[in-house]
Amino acid sequence: MRRDAFHTVHPAVDLAFFLFVMLITAFVLHPAVTGISLAAALTYAICLKGRKTLRLCLTFVLPVVVIVAVFNPLFNHAGTTVLFYMKNGNAVTMEAVLYGAVSACMFAALILWCSCLTAVMTSDKYVYLFGRAIPTLSLVFSMVLRFVPRLFARIKLVSEAQKSVAPSFGKSPIKAASHGLSVLSATVTWALESAVTVSDSMHSRGYGLPGRTSFPLFRFDRRDAVLGISMLVCFALSAAAMATGHIRFRFYPSVKYSPADALSLIGYAAFLILCITPLLLNIWERASLARALGSGSFSKKTADGG
Repeated sequence: MRRDAFHTVHPAVDLAFFLFVMLITAFVLHPAVTGISLAAALTYAICLKGRKTLRLCLTFVLPVVVIVAVFNPLFNHAGTTVLFYMKNGNAVTMEAVLYGAVSACMFAALILWCSCLTAVMTSDKYVYLFGRAIPTLSLVFSMVLRFVPRLFARIKLVSEAQKSVAPSFGKSPIKAASHGLSVLSATVTWALESAVTVSDSMHSRGYGLPGRTSFPLFRFDRRDAVLGISMLVCFALSAAAMATGHIRFRFYPSVKYSPADALSLIGYAAFLILCITPLLLNIWERASLARALGSGSFSKKTADGG
């Protein structure tokens, strides 16, 4: 993962950001709101993962978008504006097409936000947040998050090792199946041995004993407080504009939307600022670093120390 300033924020602020953004994205089906969320999610995902985001979009996000956008008007014939009739006599309406397109973009935005969530919220952050409230569940969840990538890495390692020993694997269906069973057997054996090792390690470190303490890895500082309050204000403003009907879009039976006014513009701006908070934090951190380097503070300290 690339260097990201939002990754260093307190876990509670990280989780609150993703909850705020994904709640509005999932429950407010509005073209402008969905477009803002999708653009911000795609930009942040590219900043985090680079080419992996493009691979995710081409292999998973784009097919989901196409399927939802195409199949909705084929099976949903509600709406008053008929574009054309299919051979079976069913009508394809503009409302159904628009609803399918916006729904597809909403699903794409949620998928991208989830990919950003998995990159930012690591297993130690979940344990820190929920370790005292639900210690067993948080431990199991963190272990699963850690185990899955290790399992795939081990499968790839065992497969490459067996191919280097026996290059004839995979040249026929029988040999490919035999190769797959060998890889599966070796991986399962490694997983069982790893589970026993982890269990012994946890037992030796006193897991489950009464009075056992833990060292907190995160500290809630001034920057986290400012970010948390700012995100809460943006979420409250955008949610208020949506709840009061100043940001509203109706698809059926005909397209109808609320006119733009001062409160709706405030809601749009607040949601936009909320979605691009990680990007703004990255820009601010880089600008602060550039100012520090430009002022010569680092070189002066180095010279004094030398």
